[in-house]
Amino acid sequence: MTSALRFPWTQSMELLIFIIFSTFLLLSCPCPCHADSNSDLGSQCTEVEKATNSSEYQANLSELQNSLVANAPIQNGFYTTAAGKGANKIYGRTQCRGDISATDCAACIKNVTVVQGCANSKDATLWFKWCFVRYSDRSFFGESDQSGMVATYNDTNFEDAKVVSEGLYFTKALASTTPNQPSMFYTAVLDVGQSGKRYGMAQCTRDLSKSDCGKCLDFQLATFLNIVGNKRNWDIHGSSCSMWYYDYQFYFNYSTPAAKGGEFCELFKLLLSTSLSLFEI
Repeated sequence: MTSALRFPWTQSMELLIFIIFSTFLLLSCPCPCHADSNSDLGSQCTEVEKATNSSEYQANLSELQNSLVANAPIQNGFYTTAAGKGANKIYGRTQCRGDISATDCAACIKNVTVVQGCANSKDATLWFKWCFVRYSDRSFFGESDQSGMVATYNDTNFEDAKVVSEGLYFTKALASTTPNQPSMFYTAVLDVGQSGKRYGMAQCTRDLSKSDCGKCLDFQLATFLNIVGNKRNWDIHGSSCSMWYYDYQFYFNYSTPAAKGGEFCELFKLLLSTSLSLFEI
């Protein structure tokens, strides 16, 4: 008769198994990729009006801004609201880039709202890399506004000549595909062989119709084509839609939401750290 050796199941062994399991999960955590950083892109505002200097108007503007900061991140990065009554009523809209986490979204909107350049204007649009804010003394929700746009690009960073036509076709396809995507947000990658890859992204504000979204993106391309058509890296921002084209992946890996994925990994880091401390004891 043979007998098997039995090892006592100790608390240390349980901790060791937990550490191994946690380490495996940590290695599986998504690593969001973003090669750009948030920055101020500029603003467009109406002339300063005396009425905006009133304490009531400024109080309404502050209330509006606080509401945008608090609510947009929990509404998947898009929010419209109004504050005040009568002549001092203000309408506001904000939207974060579709790949940005809730935490970065909140931080971006907060940064935008502290920009003082348009504080005394009744109609203003302020752009940052990761979000934008618009407010006005009239309701503009659902309207496709193409009056204000800003383009950023490098004058000396030209696209490879053989890639220009492919890039143009790629961005046109991006504009036609985006309106039919969830939240009217879309990213795509163009493989141009030895010239590497090109990364594109487009987004419309979610209060637009699909038709207006497509028209907005087409208008942006038509307006700036002669300026950015032969550039390697550029982005165009408007009050209703935006487009991006770069030779590197500038956006987050949003297939797994950055906020939830990050919180999940941080939780396991905390648990793993605690377990290691106990194991050493």
